[in-house]
Amino acid sequence: MRNKPLTPWLFLAPSVLGFAAFTLFPIVFSLALAFCAWDLFRPPRWVGWDNFQQLLGFTVREAPSIPPGLGMTLLAGCLVLAAGVILRLRGGARLGLAVGIAAVAIFVLLQFLEPVNERFWYYTGNTFYLLLGLPLSMACSLGLAVLLNQTIPGRNLFRLAFFLPSIVGGVGIYLLWKWIFNTDYGLINSVISLVHPAGGPAWLESRAWAKNALIIMNIWATAGGANMVLYLAALQNVDPQLHEAACLDGAGKWHQFLAITWPMVSPTTAFILIMGIIGGFQGGFDAAYVMTRGGPAGATTTLSYFIYENGFRYFYMGRAAAASWILFVMVLGLSLLNWKWMSSRITY
Repeated sequence: MRNKPLTPWLFLAPSVLGFAAFTLFPIVFSLALAFCAWDLFRPPRWVGWDNFQQLLGFTVREAPSIPPGLGMTLLAGCLVLAAGVILRLRGGARLGLAVGIAAVAIFVLLQFLEPVNERFWYYTGNTFYLLLGLPLSMACSLGLAVLLNQTIPGRNLFRLAFFLPSIVGGVGIYLLWKWIFNTDYGLINSVISLVHPAGGPAWLESRAWAKNALIIMNIWATAGGANMVLYLAALQNVDPQLHEAACLDGAGKWHQFLAITWPMVSPTTAFILIMGIIGGFQGGFDAAYVMTRGGPAGATTTLSYFIYENGFRYFYMGRAAAASWILFVMVLGLSLLNWKWMSSRITY
């Protein structure tokens, strides 16, 4: 039996060693660290599931908000409705009603239980809230792509202008928008004061406005970036004869968009949505660190910022690793659900 040559393995060795040292080992080490308590100054100490319990655990309230009998009745009703939904309904109606029933059941349970770490759940809510800007950003990207796909003077110049914000350094963008959102001399409040003497809100100093300000900035930064380019590529692959045939049948622009354009770009939409969800869960740290330091009162602290603070500010490395794996499970679960939901709605 002939010996296999070593030359291919020598070429592969740098990549394999780099992957093992900088990707595989940190992943395995973080998983082990999630079950330990470690502050960088003393050896890691095994604590089992304590880190996960401190983050995800709940305790029974001493004084429930609703009578126990009413709570048990509502939970039983949710179970009966859930069984009926699974047996009778199909498609989007089943999914929508199931989400509603689950929300009611969770609300009832929270009347009897309280989280061990309220801040972790609050920051999880912040992360989900900031994801609300993703559909708006995708809609703006698609709208810009449709407009820039038309034959207009200076089309390439407009494409370049809308794409530029996505290649500018992140910190520069955050500092610019920190000035734009400044309560006293920012651009937005200066314009608002022209028509409203009282001025605008305290964008980055108010818990009610801080997350909305970050969403506005993120939409501006991402609407004309890579997502717009992806939609442009998808639009240019749509057969013009489909629009010509629809036009001969009397379909207007809006009906052509709904019946032809939107289904034909659905694979691109699915890709952007999945990547946006992954990026939304992993992101949020840099903007919050530069613009608000996670404030006011934790209003812009996301899970990634929470992981940073626990690991590199308080040196709770075990808790930070546990939060990282919880974040991974959230991203994986939502990505799989989104893929399953979109797979039956994609037109190839």
